[in-house]
Amino acid sequence: MAQKDFYAVLGVSASATADEIKKQYRRLAKQYHPDTNKGDAKAAERFKEISEANNVLSDAAKRKQYDEMRRLGAFDPFTRGRSSASSSGARPGASRSTGTTGSGPSAGGARPEDFDVGGLGGLGDLFSSMFGGGRSARPAGPEQGQSVETTLEVPFRVAATGGKVPIELEVNEECGTCGGSGAAKGAKIQVCSECSGRGTISFGQGGFAVNRPCPMCLGKGTVPSEKCAACGGAGASRSHKKVLITVPQGTESGSKIRLKGQGGRGVRGGPNGDILITFQVKDDPDYERDGLDLIVHAPVNIAQATLGSKISVMTIDEKRVTITLPRGTPSGKRFRVRGQGITHGGKTGDLIVEIAVVVPEALTAGQERLMKQFAAASNLTY
Repeated sequence: MAQKDFYAVLGVSASATADEIKKQYRRLAKQYHPDTNKGDAKAAERFKEISEANNVLSDAAKRKQYDEMRRLGAFDPFTRGRSSASSSGARPGASRSTGTTGSGPSAGGARPEDFDVGGLGGLGDLFSSMFGGGRSARPAGPEQGQSVETTLEVPFRVAATGGKVPIELEVNEECGTCGGSGAAKGAKIQVCSECSGRGTISFGQGGFAVNRPCPMCLGKGTVPSEKCAACGGAGASRSHKKVLITVPQGTESGSKIRLKGQGGRGVRGGPNGDILITFQVKDDPDYERDGLDLIVHAPVNIAQATLGSKISVMTIDEKRVTITLPRGTPSGKRFRVRGQGITHGGKTGDLIVEIAVVVPEALTAGQERLMKQFAAASNLTY
């Protein structure tokens, strides 16, 4: 089971303020609440995820402990063959986050239960849910390749209408020279003297103990008498993988997709790993999103608002629609264009045009004279 990054679940950065977290949670909770998505199992599961993330990140004490575990490497691989990593702000064409393969340099026999969280109050269940449970010995046979989890930042309009975004990931893959053993040809494999074959060593931090991969055997529990020259005994090599990500129509921050078999190559004949993408949608200078509705602000001058006029606005798919303003339209007045919002799950929202009356900062002499005549006729003082 892949570890949960609660910041990615909510679609916020690790430096987000409490108000930003609260605002994002309320927006997502409103969209995925079971009462508004009756019979939708995926929406119910998503609501459960964001509620769990908010429960931790909205509590200052829990968030501090969660961040500490994160800093200590809580997002290193603790489940065999399904390692993952997380970052915020991975951009198209560049990897900002990679995981580590089960046989890679930073992988080891560390498991969820290797964390002694007895001193962390009620967070035992939290870390159990993050990492999954179950102690198991390191398998000697085929293992699934590296599974990578990363956050991909996408433009607002691509997220709204759908599209493709390239990304480059750095992954660990089995060394082709030694087949993942880390040993030179003909070398003997011996039990690691540093960890006595456990693959992990313990250290204390802030009142609790954390097990980390053994630096001598790199978490394998064994060491070769002579290391593989190609990988330095790591059993894995780093490679860059370019992937074209399909962004579904109506994607929002925090939503995820899994690309089966697109991660690192399997170890000792095992299946390839996966890529888990969490989307982070950029802000747009023209549009705001409210569920499936889009809000666009349309500036008009005083004459247009006072006398009435027709204005043209652009939809998200670059079509122009005409809005008729009645006489005396106030700033903030909204007009709804049906069916021109975001399409997702078989539903389509509307385009909401909000009028913004713009007052000129400077007037020509003729304009000022006319404005004064208007003020006098209206019994206004200035």
